[in-house]
Amino acid sequence: MKRKREGMEKFSEIKSAIQLLSPERTEGQVSTTLFLNVCSLLLQVLDKIGPTLAVLRQDIHQNVRKVEKLYETDRTAYSNLIEIVKKEVGEGIAKNTQSCTRAILWLTRSLEFTISLLEKVTEDPDRNLQEVVEESYGTTLKLWHGWISYAAYKVALKLIPNNKTFISLLVADGEDYKMLKEDVKSFVTLLLPILTDIHAILTTYGVHKLKSP
Repeated sequence: MKRKREGMEKFSEIKSAIQLLSPERTEGQVSTTLFLNVCSLLLQVLDKIGPTLAVLRQDIHQNVRKVEKLYETDRTAYSNLIEIVKKEVGEGIAKNTQSCTRAILWLTRSLEFTISLLEKVTEDPDRNLQEVVEESYGTTLKLWHGWISYAAYKVALKLIPNNKTFISLLVADGEDYKMLKEDVKSFVTLLLPILTDIHAILTTYGVHKLKSP
């Protein structure tokens, strides 16, 4: 599914995400297209760190594609994430390793990792980026990773660039660090309620604690 963000090309990924998230939302309802668009912007943010987080990036891309493929079979029926989860729970496949439900869960966790990363990066631009990534990983993804996933992460951690380089790549043309910090704050404020709604859906259907190998 090709998703065009018309008029957004001049903005940073974070500003683009803010534009996507700004329209009024319905509590407990999470648009599938909105969720996928935000996840795609997440990939662009991770790309700026370079090949370091390639494993995480690949997982996110694969999970986006899983949800996209189901959504494209019936855009009306699966316009909301809750309908996807409900379908798979009803079929008894929600906990399968290749399910869309599991993909939604891991994409949500990846967004939480990104929120933590961006908040810590903009709180102190002089902090070592490796420490920031490790701390963010420890409070989000690590809780659900098995030893195989954790080992892959530890190898990747050694290749992370410095913080100032990462920040310079996040800042859009004509902007500065202060503006980036405000953008991150707005992004987090808009995204957190959506992640809360997703967790509520996953918890309702008992699929919120799935782990990786």
